[in-house]
Amino acid sequence: MTETRSGGQGRDVVDILTADHQEMLELLGQIEGTPDAGRRRDLADTVIAEVMRHAVAEEMYVYPAIKEHVPDGAAEVEQDKKEHDEIVQLMKRMEDVEAGDPTFMGLVRELEAQLRHHAGEEEADQFPKLRASIPAEKLVKLGEKVETAKKLAPTRPHPHAPHSELFHKTLGPGVGMVDRLRDKLTGRHTG
Repeated sequence: MTETRSGGQGRDVVDILTADHQEMLELLGQIEGTPDAGRRRDLADTVIAEVMRHAVAEEMYVYPAIKEHVPDGAAEVEQDKKEHDEIVQLMKRMEDVEAGDPTFMGLVRELEAQLRHHAGEEEADQFPKLRASIPAEKLVKLGEKVETAKKLAPTRPHPHAPHSELFHKTLGPGVGMVDRLRDKLTGRHTG
């Protein structure tokens, strides 16, 4: 097991989500440095899938924990959901633009800026509050739930889907299954 701030018990939810943020931003950086449009598309599809998995897992498990344990958590979660919606809308636009189109890189930069802002707020404010409010072993268990949710989550942006725990727990796995099937059939790279 990896030694973490959770006392060596395994990666906790904060470790997992922080690593996700770093991975997504690194992928976006690779797009910037890639001249080949096909490779840019593959990287963009991978980052879109990773962002979707991450966001769905947060909405299923992390946001309910924030609402329950963090002072004024409900308001923070509503702001996060609004940001998730903006990111999903942007990724849908990005999905619909050819990687060789001049507007594509502008959308990539916009996504990077939005992700940096969202991740920065979570890492600087919410994650420390989670660690202060929830025992380490529960954060590890929450991390395990997040990892499981990411395996079942949709890999494509669905702008009209609600950002709710209930939706993701009931219909989300079916949407994710259809997305993964479409990805396989079309040869779309999702990580």
